[in-house]
Amino acid sequence: MKINWGTGVAIAMISFMVFILSFVYKTFTDRSYDHHLVSEEYYKDEVNFQQEIDALANARKLKELIVLENTDNGILITFPSDVADKKVEGVIAFQRASNIKLDFNLPINLKENKLLIRDKKLARGLYNVKIDWKAGAVKYLYKEKYTY
Repeated sequence: MKINWGTGVAIAMISFMVFILSFVYKTFTDRSYDHHLVSEEYYKDEVNFQQEIDALANARKLKELIVLENTDNGILITFPSDVADKKVEGVIAFQRASNIKLDFNLPINLKENKLLIRDKKLARGLYNVKIDWKAGAVKYLYKEKYTY
């Protein structure tokens, strides 16, 4: 059977369209390609942006920064010694961009300046860590991409 050039071009175009449409179908039906926003309430988050900037600036003024450290038991979070004599409270948020089901929040209520997040709550990988905390009347914010 002999194929002329017009039939060859038509076969090539149809093959290319089937190839592209198969990828489109796969991205809409396969759950592994499901993408989420980092924040479900991003409009509300934008309103509080100036407060966030002020809290980040307060954290930079401290003599020491918050330190995250991988240990055998999990992640050890050490708060600055500047605030060791004050009551520290707030929230720690761990967000995984790859899987929203691995996101979690922990309340902070410290008596010392260290907090251990146990290994059983964590999965290996990259987290966006956001520590929103208050020592006395001053609000602080710490953000970091952290690999556990």
